Amino acid sequence: QVQVAESGGGLVQPGGSLRLSCVASDFGLDPQHIGWFRRAPGKEREEVACITTSDGSTYYADSVKGRFTLSRDKATNTVYLQMNSLKSDDTGVYYCATVPTDPEVNQAMCDANEYDYWGQGTQVTVSS
Repeated sequence: QVQVAESGGGLVQPGGSLRLSCVASDFGLDPQHIGWFRRAPGKEREEVACITTSDGSTYYADSVKGRFTLSRDKATNTVYLQMNSLKSDDTGVYYCATVPTDPEVNQAMCDANEYDYWGQGTQVTVSS
């Protein structure tokens, strides 16, 4: 069973920044799709950003483009989600998820239904 763990959530004022981290027990086993998803209060889960480790392709939801950035540290098998210019609409529980993929895949995949392994989530609250 793959273990996924997120960290880095917290309370931040609008316009502020947070960096979320995701570590999974199989991150050293490429290739994978790794995704960040969130669930806001009273809303359905939505995709935030995803990366494919085979070639580093990324996908960002329109709502976060230009503000959020994915990065990956291969040495520590950690995926980061840098969140800048945070808005109240970014409030929610953020989940990291992963699923194995094929080496020839060269496009990020951000369909939550296709992900197999999920973390418990980390709360992000953007409020003044």
